[in-house]
Amino acid sequence: MTSTAVSIPMPTVPRKRRTPQEVAAAAPVPGSRKVLLAAPRGYCAGVDRAVIAVEKALEHYGPPVYVRKQIVHNVHVVSSLEAKGAIFVEENDEVPEGALVVFSAHGVSPAVIASAVDRGLRTIDATCPLVTKVHREAVRFAKDDFDILLIGHDGHEEVEGTAGEAPEHIQIVNGPHEVGKVQVRDPDKLIWLSQTTLSVDETMETVRLLKERFPTLQDPPSDDICYATTNRQVAIKKIAPDADLVIVVGSANSSNSVRLVEVALEYGAKASYRVDYANEIDEAWFEGAATVGVTSGASVPEVLVKDVLRLLSDYGYADVEEVVTAEEDLLFSLPKELRATLKKAGDSSRSLGGRGSRPTS
Repeated sequence: MTSTAVSIPMPTVPRKRRTPQEVAAAAPVPGSRKVLLAAPRGYCAGVDRAVIAVEKALEHYGPPVYVRKQIVHNVHVVSSLEAKGAIFVEENDEVPEGALVVFSAHGVSPAVIASAVDRGLRTIDATCPLVTKVHREAVRFAKDDFDILLIGHDGHEEVEGTAGEAPEHIQIVNGPHEVGKVQVRDPDKLIWLSQTTLSVDETMETVRLLKERFPTLQDPPSDDICYATTNRQVAIKKIAPDADLVIVVGSANSSNSVRLVEVALEYGAKASYRVDYANEIDEAWFEGAATVGVTSGASVPEVLVKDVLRLLSDYGYADVEEVVTAEEDLLFSLPKELRATLKKAGDSSRSLGGRGSRPTS
């Protein structure tokens, strides 16, 4: 008889943190310690809208509510919604026929919408309106027989959705290193579009190189990188030169959060790390750090930032200076499919999603 080895995971043992005194002794910091807190940070209007959509769907239709892909790229948000009755799936064929499914903020292709119709699914489209704008641009320029260069990360849900609008016209350019591979039919009918959550600097470098090869390359009608991504990068650029350490709160699959780490290092931060939760912070990072910058990606609730600030305060970083580089007051209406239900039920408690209107816990 053949025996089969069974792998039993070892229990997680909480790491014993060094005390603030031990950290200070390892690498003394001359003078005072402080935190530079970036603003804007955290939830953008599109994320807020999408999260509210799932919450309201659960409230009015009752669980389970299925969600195709992560509604937004944040592990805390996803786990919180799961606790309320949301079920996250990868594809529509995992959703029981006739059930309710919410499409994530990153958008879906026409093929995904068609498959939902084929299965008789009820749908709520929580695609961020700024992503929808890029979809419409792709449809428009494909109809005019343009070749479309979509700058973005191949495999990202947003890129898959946009490319699916006109796959015969769109080719994905992952960054400056792929510019040499691009082949087009007619350089005079060529336009670039982009994923909304990219590094502004890297995107414009890609565009610069593309225009060296194709001087008649057209720009999109308006900026595709969304205001929230741009604003968060501008804020961290302001902080980075003065920061010994930058902590970015956000998930590993959040493109805009990962970019914030890269931007912080590029603009002068001595070190930068991304964490989902405060308990992931290694106190060794504080050694020799007088100034710590803190920010969060566009899908991060403020409660997670507050946890980081509490931990920093325990280690002597109680002086917090907010560095404001922009004010955000954009609001988006909830998805039309949901608005009709809320109106019928007389629920006007949350009809909009946007910065400044979300609870912090």
